[in-house]
Amino acid sequence: MSSAETTPPLSGLRVIDLTRVLSGPFCTMTLGDMGAEVIKVEHPLGGDDTRAFAPPYQGDQSAYFLSVNRNKKSLTLNLKDEGAKEVLWQLIDTADIIVENFRPGAAKRLGFGYDDVAARRPEIIYASISGFGDSGPDATRPGYDLIVQGESAMMNITGGADTSPYKMGTSIADLVSGMTLVQGILAALYARRDSGKGQHVKVSMLEALSSLLTYHAGNYFATGVSYERAGNAHPSIVPYETFEAADGWLNIAVGNDAQWVTFCDAVDRQDLKVHDDYAKGPDRVNNRKRLIPIIGDILRRKSRAEWITILGQAGIPCGAIQTVGEICESETLKQRGMIWNMQHPTAGEVRNIANPIVMTGTPFAQPSPPPQLGEHTDDVLRDVLGFNAEKIAALKDQGSV
Repeated sequence: MSSAETTPPLSGLRVIDLTRVLSGPFCTMTLGDMGAEVIKVEHPLGGDDTRAFAPPYQGDQSAYFLSVNRNKKSLTLNLKDEGAKEVLWQLIDTADIIVENFRPGAAKRLGFGYDDVAARRPEIIYASISGFGDSGPDATRPGYDLIVQGESAMMNITGGADTSPYKMGTSIADLVSGMTLVQGILAALYARRDSGKGQHVKVSMLEALSSLLTYHAGNYFATGVSYERAGNAHPSIVPYETFEAADGWLNIAVGNDAQWVTFCDAVDRQDLKVHDDYAKGPDRVNNRKRLIPIIGDILRRKSRAEWITILGQAGIPCGAIQTVGEICESETLKQRGMIWNMQHPTAGEVRNIANPIVMTGTPFAQPSPPPQLGEHTDDVLRDVLGFNAEKIAALKDQGSV
């Protein structure tokens, strides 16, 4: 069945997107990828903060903004204006989902908190991202990715034993929060099929990122001991880390004793596979300080490509440490359709990493480019709310849109 004969899975749903920066926009972009109509509400003066996160620019657009706002329509509303608030209420009357990532209490002060909206539209799914939750001692703190990475312990387990803590190279707290909120929204939509009622779906950035600790937290609960930074090493598997070849870096993951035997044969060090200190997994973990330098010396003797060929043919999981450019231009992503191309009116051809979900029955549609600020204001007011040209002009004259 071709995509022309199907509709994306969330077609027919309308999302009012009150989010900005990264966590919320990533969530709503994902909903848009899945076929929902996403109406992004922005302030007429400047819009989403990330429109100014530049350089780099692509054309006259921020590359950052272009990366997380495809499949959306941009409507400008000055929500301090009563006329604009009435427009938003009329939009809410047509919507299935609202997504916001204001600091807790800010939406309520504007008159659009969950209780306000649910009283008027009890069937709506109202989704919120906050930094530290809407209750508890940190509820009023703003949620910034760097701060959450630190307070979730993620930075404390990232970096070398002799280095300062490292943040992850991407905004992992924002992105995981957005992904988690998508899951909650989809679950709420499913629940609504039977109950007919909406609900408030809430995700805290701190809690979303803390949930990724999994075995680190499990080990702590079992022992009372916090994990110490160990660079790229795995706490329970050796060798399972990054090594330097003659001309670059690669990762090697020897996950069990059978793979260890195979690895030793592949690198022509049969003595290591029967050595009392290295033959079994726990022994390799306990003696890693002696074993890792031995493996490092072996791997520095050949190029990255040579080792990937040798170890790959032997069935040992391994891979290069690629640059952002290398993965963006990789044949794997290109051949699997993981680079989406969109034509933007001022930025030209915009490329994004695609949504990674593959659905064979209801595939995603060709994406639309990220919108210019207010690009769809007239369209939404006219086509969604039925406003005539005179009413639209009046809203503009009074500064509502």
